[in-house]
Formats: sequence, structure tokens, C-alpha cells
Amino acid sequence: MRIKAICIAMSVCTFSGYAQTDLQSGEQGLRSRQGFSEASAVEQERELAKTNEFLYDRKLKDDRPVVGVAAFKTDKESPYVGLVTEKIVEILKESGRFNVVDRTNRDKTLEELELQKREEFIANQDVAQQGQSVAAQKMIQGTITKLPIYRIKNTDGTVRAFKASVAFQLKVDDVATGETTEAVSFESGGSKECLSPQAAVQMAMNSLQDEIKEYFRVTFPLTCKIAKVEKANDGVAETILLKAGKKQGVKVGDEFIVETIERIDGEPLPTEVARIAVVALAGEGFSRCKVNKRQGQAIYDAHNANIEIRCTMVNKK
Repeated sequence: MRIKAICIAMSVCTFSGYAQTDLQSGEQGLRSRQGFSEASAVEQERELAKTNEFLYDRKLKDDRPVVGVAAFKTDKESPYVGLVTEKIVEILKESGRFNVVDRTNRDKTLEELELQKREEFIANQDVAQQGQSVAAQKMIQGTITKLPIYRIKNTDGTVRAFKASVAFQLKVDDVATGETTEAVSFESGGSKECLSPQAAVQMAMNSLQDEIKEYFRVTFPLTCKIAKVEKANDGVAETILLKAGKKQGVKVGDEFIVETIERIDGEPLPTEVARIAVVALAGEGFSRCKVNKRQGQAIYDAHNANIEIRCTMVNKK
């Protein structure tokens, strides 16, 4: 009997020891996961970029700037916060200027980090076509300061409709340098009466659409490359084709600054060589520009020498 009691006691202690070990292991894993989730969006994106360095060593078909959108923060929890972020993502995508990656769900990003360690993922040549597979160069973050929902009631107390307004601050971080733009504030008026809170919030965000578009247009000037020197005479470019067109919002008459880029200690040093204007659109993704003789020689020489060239649209007020 005594031996039986000792065996039972030893089993209990052994089970307790395993349980404690499993619990500690689980807590460590949870803390590790929470630590990653609580990291800033910029730090998280830097971590993701480490797994994606191989992407930047290739000539990707999509050479637009990669912009990530993190989930907006708020002091007061609301089921409608995601609608604000979704609108920002929508505006960026519709502009055609950016390769937009959605970072609103940090758990998905964590899962992606694990996925990209797998050999078959790295071997996939089409990985750059997946928005989630490219690390962002710029990270957009926001803080919602107000998101009130109003119930409009009938005389008998039943809810007839909903109204909403929204206010938030938005800033842009450079993932590589950590530099941050000054935060800009947006605030809508009250929406019209809507049948649901979701519709009311969406209407409030729609009222800010033009203002938000203008902010991104100024903050992110359109940049592109020279796709082709279409016509040249005696070593002087006369007509060039830019890799940006209608789908990026380019119009006839738009002007671009052409710069050669020298890399010094990894930092770009631009030198302006020309100013050109769009004379025609070619297809959806190209623009045709004429070049004067003096500037045409500089462009022709740089293009033939495979010197890095950047063309930046001049923002019109």
C-alpha cells in the first residue's frame, strides 16, 4: 500500500513538472508573439524586408513605390475602425501610383514571415506579383481621434437611421531611414442619414476622399523610369517613352523632372538633366515626351550608359 502511494505521488509530481514546463513554454511563445505584434509597424516592416531582400535583387515587373498601410490606432474600440483603413487602401490603389500592401492584420504578417522561410516560397518566381509578398518602402499609419455614431430615432423611440463623422491623423514613415512626415489631420462633417452604422461611416470617409487624394498626390510625387528612347539623331534623344501613363493619372501637358542618380554610401545623389512635357499617351502605362537638343544628349548618354535615371512629375497646384 505504501509503495502504491509513493508511485502515485511520483506520477503526480512528474505530471505537474511536465505541465509547468509546457505552461512556461507556452507563455514564452505567447510573449514572443505578443512582442512581435506590439512592435511598431515600421520595425515589423523592417523585419519583413529581411526575408524579402532577394526580391529587390531582381527586376520586378512592377517598379512602383511599395506602400504599406498599418491598422489605424484608436483609444476607444469600435467595430468600424477598419472602414477608415480600408478607404485609405482603396484611394492608394485607385491612384495607380503605388504597389499597396495591406498590413492591417499583424497576425497575417507574422504568418507570412514564417511562410517565406520555406524553400518553395523563395523559389517562386511569381512572388513579386503577390501584394503581401513585398516589403513596404513607406508605411502609412494613422490614429483615429473621433468616430461617433449617432442614432436617429422616430417619435416612438425606434431607430430610423444612423449618422457618423470621423476624424484622424495620418503620417508616413520611411521604413529604411525611420524618417516620418509631419502628421496631417482629416475631419469630416456629419454624414447624411444612412440605414446602417457602416454605411454612415463610409459616407463620412467618402466626403474626405478628394482631400485625402490631394494629400497623397503632393506627398508622393509620381516617379517613373525611361522605358525607351523612341527616336534619336546623332546621339541626341528626340522622343522618349516614360513608364507611366493613363493608369497612373498622367495627362498630356504634365511635366517631369529627369534626374540621373548616383549612389554614394547607399544614398541617392540626384542631378537634374532635363525637364520634359508629355505630348501623348501611349497605351495605358506609357507616356511620350519630346526632348530639346541640349537635354536630349544628356538623356541619350545616360540611358545608353545604363546610368540610373529617375523621372518625377512636377505637381501642379
